[in-house]
Amino acid sequence: MATQIKKRKKPYLYEVDLMRVIFIFGVLANHATSMVTEPMASTGKPYVIMLATHLILHFTRMGFMFISGLVLFLQYYHKQNNVWPTFWLKRYKGSGIPYIFWNGFLTLFTVFVGAGSLSFAQFGTQWWTHLIKADGFYMYYIFVMFQLYLIFPLLVWLFKKLGSMRNHLILMGISLAFQIAFTFWAKYYFPYISHAGWPDIFLHYGNNILSYQFYFLVGGFYSIHYKEVVAFLGKVKWPLYSITALLALGTFALYRFNTDVLGLTRHYAELIHQPYLVIYASFMVATVFSLSLGYAKRHTRPRWQPFAKFVALSSKISFGIYLTQSIMLTLMTEVIAKIHLSDWTWLISAPLVYVIALGGTWLISYFLYKVPPFGILIGRPNLHFKKKALAAKPQSDSAELPASK
Repeated sequence: MATQIKKRKKPYLYEVDLMRVIFIFGVLANHATSMVTEPMASTGKPYVIMLATHLILHFTRMGFMFISGLVLFLQYYHKQNNVWPTFWLKRYKGSGIPYIFWNGFLTLFTVFVGAGSLSFAQFGTQWWTHLIKADGFYMYYIFVMFQLYLIFPLLVWLFKKLGSMRNHLILMGISLAFQIAFTFWAKYYFPYISHAGWPDIFLHYGNNILSYQFYFLVGGFYSIHYKEVVAFLGKVKWPLYSITALLALGTFALYRFNTDVLGLTRHYAELIHQPYLVIYASFMVATVFSLSLGYAKRHTRPRWQPFAKFVALSSKISFGIYLTQSIMLTLMTEVIAKIHLSDWTWLISAPLVYVIALGGTWLISYFLYKVPPFGILIGRPNLHFKKKALAAKPQSDSAELPASK
């Protein structure tokens, strides 16, 4: 009689859930608080304070890229005999359907809220432009992910080919050097040259995967050497937190340097692609990872249960929050334009604006997650029946660590 070998169950990584929540909530904080500057006088102190404090939030996009690389490598790096056409079909369908739908829906929605009008032909043209350029509604992230999915098998091959942790560290060093060199180019060279005839993928370099390659590769490194990374962070967490705090404070000096010394406009003073921010974001990612490991150790304690349930649910709908954020941001932009307050009042109101934007977006995403068939619009198909036996199991396989051989 043949002996049946049971497959070892992979431990669920609850720290990944919290990282997702921190990064997506941070992304929305970045976008929501930017709205508060719109009614402000550009020469007043409240306006300058808002801009000077904004760079501190510019780790969230990099964090989102990092966790995307981490999750993909967690799922596929240790799999034997990956069938890449199946991978591409699953990934492009899971992200492509929301990408196509929300570009179209939000094109109509923003026109409707702004009391404008579009002919059918104009709508089709705008929708198609958003699809091929990813130039609206913060959809650049999915556009970059499409590029990552395409080359992901090559990244898996590269890490496996290099083999040892030492070689992987060398790869990280090369990748970091390229990332810093790229940000020097983006900040100090790109704005001062002619871009006539450039393809969109290079003209709008924020939509190009090369702009974020380091964070994807770091996500892969963390995944492959998970136990070593966890052990290292456990040893250095307090120095790590101290350095990260100092780097966060340094973003204020960076803003003053950009405006007072370099004389940069708001766009380039607040640019996310700056050499300093590469270092700052890297430390912030490590800090968030370390803090999330602490949460994973405590999440089963009774007093942590309400927070743990909120984190688990918010993690499931994090992609939906990203996709639907433009609904609340558009509505609040219209409301803010009709309210007349002093600049200082707007500054004080910034946390409230954020809470309203986040709360509304969270509820929209939760509705889509719970009500069939809308789950497919946020990458969470819910038009099917699941066995009761699976109900207690975490539904996201994105936070599983392959068991050691």
